[in-house]
Amino acid sequence: MSTHLPGTLAVHAGQQPDPATGAVAPPIHLSTTFRHGPAGERLGGYEYQREGNPTNDRLREALAALEGGATALTFASGMAAMTTLLESLPAGSRVLFPDDCYSGLRMLFSEFLPERGLVVETIDMADLDAVREACARPLSLLWVETPSNPLLKVYDIAALADLGHAAGALVVADNTFATPLLQRPLALGADIVMHSTTKYFGGHSDVLGGALVFARDDDFTRKVAHRLHITGAVLAPFSAWLILRGCRSLGARMAMHCANARRLAAFLAAHPAVARVNWPGLPTHPGHAVAAAQMRDFGAMLSIELRGGREAALAVAGRLRLFTNATSLGGCESLVEHRASVEGANPRSPQNLLRISVGLEDADDLIADFAQALG
Repeated sequence: MSTHLPGTLAVHAGQQPDPATGAVAPPIHLSTTFRHGPAGERLGGYEYQREGNPTNDRLREALAALEGGATALTFASGMAAMTTLLESLPAGSRVLFPDDCYSGLRMLFSEFLPERGLVVETIDMADLDAVREACARPLSLLWVETPSNPLLKVYDIAALADLGHAAGALVVADNTFATPLLQRPLALGADIVMHSTTKYFGGHSDVLGGALVFARDDDFTRKVAHRLHITGAVLAPFSAWLILRGCRSLGARMAMHCANARRLAAFLAAHPAVARVNWPGLPTHPGHAVAAAQMRDFGAMLSIELRGGREAALAVAGRLRLFTNATSLGGCESLVEHRASVEGANPRSPQNLLRISVGLEDADDLIADFAQALG
């Protein structure tokens, strides 16, 4: 099945009919424990839900197939996936992060990773010369987030993978915004892909989850898996089932998400109240050429920067009727968020920025809503 295109894999990977009943929709195995022999023999291959679960295994199979990886792990959230991976590095490891990234990751590497003895640095990963210079010193891991959150910066995954590997580092790519339907970082040289499966994989704003997909099933992969098992940030079976169900419609949803985003971005880019539209599908975007080379389409996340500063941004967000003011992204409904207001005590997003998750409504209605809100 691995030879099929991602849209086909999304429908079929991990979705084989149940061998016991022939059910086309896979069952949910909610059991926390499994019968074993008197000496602990695993009669059915499982022992305890934290160690492994058939529903989670189906999802892991699907995620590995979609990203073209050797194996995958699933977690209770995207943050749990990030934390388990990064805390599996030895003390003293030097890690390079992008200067624009998810605020939860920023808080993790600012507040908690130094307590674990990790050395953290940030850099503009669009500046390959700066990354090359940073890679001249010992490096354990290079973290790529492209397109980035919330400025939608685009980074050259293949070039960064080459630089990271030359320094002896693992290269990890957060592929949440793009999904494997639009971008496959492992094929571009990354070693590990991270997802918040809460977003486009779940697709309906009703399930929390995270995942790591590994290019190789090696000692480090097994170290992360062991840490997950012992520390317990496991994905619940019902959540795994919901995300697996979301996989089936991922191709169709991403196509419509992207089509809607293209139309909305074009409208916003031409509006006099909007100073800047951050969406890599626009030819004026500084990362457009790289995005066109490494992505099948440009995604449904965008951000806009309003003329008039914070007050103008909040006023527009308050006047929107169809877009819901809410955090997160990737659901059927369109969302808008003033990122600086939700980033905690030290926000990094521009005060005039609104982040937009373009949903599955009719594009004409989405445009009309922004038209009235912008005035």
